[in-house]
Amino acid sequence: MTNETVQPAATAVIGCPFCDTLNRVTLDRLDDRPKCAQCEKPLLLDRPVQAKDDHLSKVINGATVPVIVDFYADWCGPCKMMAPVLDELAKERAGALLVVKVNSDLNPVSPQHYGVRGIPTLIVFKDGQEVGRQVGAAPKARLIALIDGA
Repeated sequence: MTNETVQPAATAVIGCPFCDTLNRVTLDRLDDRPKCAQCEKPLLLDRPVQAKDDHLSKVINGATVPVIVDFYADWCGPCKMMAPVLDELAKERAGALLVVKVNSDLNPVSPQHYGVRGIPTLIVFKDGQEVGRQVGAAPKARLIALIDGA
């Protein structure tokens, strides 16, 4: 008999992009290609996932891995510059980091709740608590430092 403790599996809660149903996903089983429990369409976590006002706190609090939330708008030039950087981070750290995007124009409650005053604003959460914030466009190295340093 050993005294090793078994670590619980890394999980995240995300909304289905097709039917908006919340799903709990086991992140170390991404190769099994998770599907929505309601509509059975694929849940892809190797790219940023969208979140809406009514789901954002559940997504942040439902993740056992760090979450970086990008508050953005489609018309924002610096936000467009950040998109490929966030795509890379999501792909490189799939299963270890959840990258979430919130369209501030369509979801005005969440930016107000988190004190977002300019876009893009990227907030890193660990265990549901804010641990880092970047306002304005930033290079990938800065985001990695923000995620890893928090």
